[in-house]
Amino acid sequence: MKIRLGMVGGGIGAFIGDVHRMAARLDDRYELVAGAFSSDPARSKESAAQFGIADDRAYEDFASMAQAEHSRVDGIEAVAIVTPNHLHHAPARAFLEAGIHVICDKPLTASLQDARELQALVKETGLLFAVTYNYSGYPMVRQAREMIGDGALGDIRVVQVEYPQDWLSTDLETSGQKQAAWRTDPKQAGAGGSLGDIGTHAFHLTEFITGLEVTSLLADLHAFVPGRQLDDNAQMLLRFNNGARGSLWASQVAVGHENGLRIRVYGDKASLEWFQEQPNQLRYSVLGETPRLITRGSSAAGGSANAVTRIPGGHPEGFLEAFANLYRNFADQIQARKNQQAPSNSASLVPTVTDGLKGVEFVEKAVTSSTNGGVWQSLES
Repeated sequence: MKIRLGMVGGGIGAFIGDVHRMAARLDDRYELVAGAFSSDPARSKESAAQFGIADDRAYEDFASMAQAEHSRVDGIEAVAIVTPNHLHHAPARAFLEAGIHVICDKPLTASLQDARELQALVKETGLLFAVTYNYSGYPMVRQAREMIGDGALGDIRVVQVEYPQDWLSTDLETSGQKQAAWRTDPKQAGAGGSLGDIGTHAFHLTEFITGLEVTSLLADLHAFVPGRQLDDNAQMLLRFNNGARGSLWASQVAVGHENGLRIRVYGDKASLEWFQEQPNQLRYSVLGETPRLITRGSSAAGGSANAVTRIPGGHPEGFLEAFANLYRNFADQIQARKNQQAPSNSASLVPTVTDGLKGVEFVEKAVTSSTNGGVWQSLES
């Protein structure tokens, strides 16, 4: 049986809504049966009709949707929340209180207080909660995590992560472009601009791949485009719980870059490098040896990568497939719970509400560090 899925936000024309729907369909594990797709009731109804949703399950708002779906025998089992950042907390809370599992786009919330409240509610209800840091779903990212966990790099010393884009190099938000408008508005995006939009991805990827925790950071945030209220460039130093050092750069004014997420991890025995625009390759360099490429679908790939690989090597897999891996893993978690079984190791790699909370804390601490002239801030809480 397919998992009955609902959606909040993501109506007609919404980029991230389309991504979530495609990801949910890819492995045929979900059926989208209900939604409150827009704050405009007419637009929500129009979107529902286009997505094949029955008229009586096209809701005007998330609150009525949560209440009605909770009362139905065939009510939704999980909901995807794909609204702007400041609209994550209230629907997530409503559906948790209605006994429904939640898939929430990142960052978890726009404030640390709201994020902590959701974490406490997840613990109280015992429900499943996923945050879609989708880069953790790439096979070669999971390959890197497995190799580091197995000690292939030795003791980790240095971690370098960067996420440059150029799409906000001009004041695009004043042109009427909806994505640019809300992502640069502190009332909708929260305290971080490029930091909250893509910097949180880089931060999560760093901890996910290395298995380490960032214990403190020092940040320099800046808005280069005149009049912009939130940062469009973020640079920071990181310290890890094992003594390793690192740096993180997130920029949306880096001319010439489209989606240049890249991470390099250096140990005392070897290093790894992964680049999102060439996602099927992992560069592995052992000290004193010729560097080699590990490719997705090859005999060199391990169990973690193979568990989320769909097609043979040489056939590219990327963004949508990685997103779909998180949806498939979350479906595995729901099914395992129905069967009163423990989920597989692969299914357990889906980012949780705690990962989401750490991302929100990362943004807050970075903003505090930069506002105070670049001072170290602890993340050990």
